[in-house]
Amino acid sequence: MYEGHRSRRRPGRRLLGVDLGERWVGVAATDDTGVLASPVDTIDIRRSSLDAVIRFAVERDVSAIVVGLPKTMSGSEGFQARRARDQAEALRVMTDLPVIFWDERLTTAMAERIAQRGGRKRRRGAVQPDALAAAILLQSYIDANPYSERPAKRL
Repeated sequence: MYEGHRSRRRPGRRLLGVDLGERWVGVAATDDTGVLASPVDTIDIRRSSLDAVIRFAVERDVSAIVVGLPKTMSGSEGFQARRARDQAEALRVMTDLPVIFWDERLTTAMAERIAQRGGRKRRRGAVQPDALAAAILLQSYIDANPYSERPAKRL
């Protein structure tokens, strides 16, 4: 409509959100402004590897990877959190991007509830709960760290 008009807003930093699971890895990414997170894909880790996460990071030219840290309801870290930290360390070794941990409590439950309300089951072409969970955790990180040029403190 306004030809030649340029936004005064500078694009934000792009981030990749990752919800690491035993079988499924949900991936989400921010838009060009770094303000809105959206589901990208779900990786079957048994058929693929964490290399797929790195490919998404490179394709989207992200400046950091936000990894969900599954804490217990009391806030402590159990087996799943240790496993996520191990997988995140593998990501850190594979790339020079910062890997940031973010509390992901209840994101999977929220994502499954949203998917069920939409009448969706795990099938090709549908937004998978794992990718949606990654988007929820990434959006939570963005909302808690608006306009931040530096990563938040690590958990």
